[in-house]
Amino acid sequence: MHDFTDHTKKGVLLQKKELKETLIAILRYIKSKASTDNTPLNLDEAIEYIQNNDAFLEEINYRQNSVEEILESLKNEYKELALSSINSYEKTNKEFHSIAQVQQKHLESLEEEKDDGTINLDLIREKFNSVQEHMIQEVERANMQITQLREKVKLLEEKNNLDSLTKAFNRRALTTYLSNLTSKKTLKRELHLLMIDIDDFKAINDRYGHIAGDKILIFLAHILKKTLRDGDKVFRYGGEEFVIILNRIDTPNCKKIANRILQLVNTNKLIYKNNTIQVTVSIGGTKYRPGDTPDTLLERADKALYAAKRAGKNRFYTLEEQ
Repeated sequence: MHDFTDHTKKGVLLQKKELKETLIAILRYIKSKASTDNTPLNLDEAIEYIQNNDAFLEEINYRQNSVEEILESLKNEYKELALSSINSYEKTNKEFHSIAQVQQKHLESLEEEKDDGTINLDLIREKFNSVQEHMIQEVERANMQITQLREKVKLLEEKNNLDSLTKAFNRRALTTYLSNLTSKKTLKRELHLLMIDIDDFKAINDRYGHIAGDKILIFLAHILKKTLRDGDKVFRYGGEEFVIILNRIDTPNCKKIANRILQLVNTNKLIYKNNTIQVTVSIGGTKYRPGDTPDTLLERADKALYAAKRAGKNRFYTLEEQ
């Protein structure tokens, strides 16, 4: 007999958990809608905002569902990869065990020949060459499996719009985001785009190696994600370049965030193989204008970035100040 009471209790707990998550999502959304001078909304203003704006429900639902679906998809697909790797390694272990048994038989046969007072060196060489060949084949097969699994992980991360190295959103995600954004033609609040480039990145790679370069990219992505507010997005644009989308912010506050990034990058030094690597970045910024396309937004930010480079690097430049 089923315990319907127990199921009911679980259902109530699940509903409470969903309600809690929804309330948290609502509060976070309201927080992100706070005025650009970073003055928080009080409770009366928050209630008024909820009463007068129904559109936010759809966005909250989309945010929650999209995040949950991505996490569930990642969980299931990584589970499949894990099972695949376990099966592969189990098979490899069985092969090694089998080879070890064959080797043991060879050794036993050699012991018998030794007791007879005769040792066939050609036979020894033949048998051990055979064992070595089997071992090499199994190691190569295991390495091939590892390579294939790494490729699957990389493809999985790309499919979910994540850069495999930095775990920031990738360029494909940026294209989709900007296409959806610019299709609206006009926005209710200001939006700014920052393009960030690591200064003298090639020289760093040449001096310390590509592994150090990768660590610097991860280091910068971590700083960017920790610095930004909820709702702002970080994308790896390509190579040593990142793009940040700052929602609901004016030019003065955009400049504050850019300068904050410059300060954090300057004061946080990367240690690699007992070497202290000083990293700086240049930042170019622009504001969304009605009628913009993804290309026009990125082109303006790129021009501002090169202006920052020409002015001496390690600085922020925005076309909005012209």
